[in-house]
Amino acid sequence: MITKISSDAMIVRLMPERRAWKELNYENLKWNVEHLSSLLPENCTFMAVVKADAYGHGAVPVASWLNRIGIRAFAVATVQEGTELRQAGIQGEILVLGYTPPQEAYLLTANDLIQTAVDCAHARALNASAPYPVKVHLKIDTGMHRLGERAEHIEALSSLFSLPGLRILGMYSHLCAADSRDIDDILFTRMQISSFLRTAELLREKGCDPGKLHLQSSYGVLNYPDLSMDYARFGIAMYGVLSSPDKQLLERVPLKPVLSLRARISSIRDLKSGETVSYGRHFQADTPMRAAAVTIGYADGLPRSLSGKNLPVLVRDRRTHVIGNICMDQLIIDVTGIPEARPGDIVTFLGSQGHQTLRAEEMAEKADTITNELLCRLHIREI
Repeated sequence: MITKISSDAMIVRLMPERRAWKELNYENLKWNVEHLSSLLPENCTFMAVVKADAYGHGAVPVASWLNRIGIRAFAVATVQEGTELRQAGIQGEILVLGYTPPQEAYLLTANDLIQTAVDCAHARALNASAPYPVKVHLKIDTGMHRLGERAEHIEALSSLFSLPGLRILGMYSHLCAADSRDIDDILFTRMQISSFLRTAELLREKGCDPGKLHLQSSYGVLNYPDLSMDYARFGIAMYGVLSSPDKQLLERVPLKPVLSLRARISSIRDLKSGETVSYGRHFQADTPMRAAAVTIGYADGLPRSLSGKNLPVLVRDRRTHVIGNICMDQLIIDVTGIPEARPGDIVTFLGSQGHQTLRAEEMAEKADTITNELLCRLHIREI
């Protein structure tokens, strides 16, 4: 991979001048961090979630830049992701959100990582396996039923505090419906909040210090900013987008997308009326038109499900769209209305050209998914 940084050190191109590439705007990242931080109560620490290669943005470059602007708390999915950050020189706390096999506990202590105890059995296994005490945050299941010990299992949870192989530094849960303003989801989220706080209270009554508490991810802050916690875990919003098109939010922040996605026209041809395009012959020209092949496809992470959805793109500052089925490393766009289009022209899929902008929310909605999946699946590689 080739990386170039512009003179102002704010925009990075990953694999520039190649068939397809991503651009990262770190001024926008800084903007998002500052505006999201303004929503947090005093003494609440911004925790940057950089799992899944920072949602496709590049975990090491993103975390390095965040270190430069003062962020000192990070969250990753795996011990391997945390180790990669440490080897790159990332400073501060790094919390592993997912399961780490007990036999890999030595990696946690060797790289000064904080491990999530995904339930009491996992905590005891870590205690028995680690050569040195492991820093942990206890995960509490308040209703999502994915990871965590049930909130009502106070006796089991309190027993963990006497284990010599654990250093319990915090406790957290996850709000699984915080993105919804539906009344039933609001009531469920409020129940999760109450359950979590009650668990912390009961542990304290037993003489156990649950440490630093955290509940909110991006939507948890945007829809429940009144919560006073020790950390707020910012993922998708930090990258300047929302999981799906903005409908209802209690707090609105002027987010700026960090990532742009671009490729190039490789060939242009004229189509006669009635001729078909790409695999399956699903697109047929109703009238004579011009079509351009573009150097990106589903192997790069662009969902094939976007075929036939009139996916918008920008060419020479004008909007057009994809036609026919998306191929493994190519696709085809309509350039009939852009007669000056030429091979080598840049095609923008996400980001701005001229006065027009294409957002990840629009693309994700067309692909029947969320921006989180769309962005983290982008694997731009040279062919």
